[in-house]
Amino acid sequence: MLLRMSNSAEKSRSTPLHSVSVAGVVVREDGRVSAIRRADNGTWEPPGGVLELDESVEDGVCREVYEETGIKVGVERLTGVYKNVSRGIVALVFRCRPESEAMRLSEESVEVAWLTPDEVSDRMAEVYAVRVLDGLRDDAAPSVRTHDGRHLL
Repeated sequence: MLLRMSNSAEKSRSTPLHSVSVAGVVVREDGRVSAIRRADNGTWEPPGGVLELDESVEDGVCREVYEETGIKVGVERLTGVYKNVSRGIVALVFRCRPESEAMRLSEESVEVAWLTPDEVSDRMAEVYAVRVLDGLRDDAAPSVRTHDGRHLL
């Protein structure tokens, strides 16, 4: 079977478009992780956002974490790939180590905190908490999960 891939649009079918986002599970030595409470909807999430066209994945993670928290990080490893089927977003989540802990707020965050795993489970919606908890696992294999924006499928 031959598969044909093209960037040109065909009249009989549409090519699905996806957005790629990146997020950092920033883990301190004491096991606490950084989290933000978003300014736009008040939810707790790991810091992250849309990957820019002209940047590497690792650079995108470092940029997003710094923009939203003020924390400079080093990327350690990919911990998960998450697909939001309702919005067409693919999120790449990486475990990171803090290279500085000087936290600050941004236009996107109204609160930044270092949370325990239990606090992550209590404060974050399921689709965000699982990303952080996957990032805390010690095994090297990344998780691959699908969700509808609210619940894992």
